[in-house]
Amino acid sequence: MRFPLFIDLHGREAAVIGGGAVGLRRAEVLCRFGACVTVIAPELARELDGVRHIPRAYQPGDLTGMSLAVAATDSREVNAAAGREARQLGIPFNRSDCPGDCDFFFPAICEGGGLVAGVAGDGSDHRRTALAAQKIREALGEL
Repeated sequence: MRFPLFIDLHGREAAVIGGGAVGLRRAEVLCRFGACVTVIAPELARELDGVRHIPRAYQPGDLTGMSLAVAATDSREVNAAAGREARQLGIPFNRSDCPGDCDFFFPAICEGGGLVAGVAGDGSDHRRTALAAQKIREALGEL
């Protein structure tokens, strides 16, 4: 089981490596919670307001000055390289393709009535996690 930790991201620099659907979903969540997000990717799957886009592949040194980093490319090698850099710099790191190489995880976000809840499972039943998140969203909406 993972420990739920809520942190203030307002004004903090966050890097998302990868401009596909997963990377952009994670960038959106980070933006919603106040992070200053830089997406490093040759292309974006779609336009995303509120992010800085560096239109090229990840390069060592891209994580300098970041408070956290996310790797969500389709290249295991690129994701692993970003993880090595993040660890060298002491930056919390999330990798979309290898939960065992993550320092933090993205929960299902549930918001309503000024409250935020995150739902994370043990990875064995994603449907159950999604169902729990939906029920929590409904409960927050009723408050």
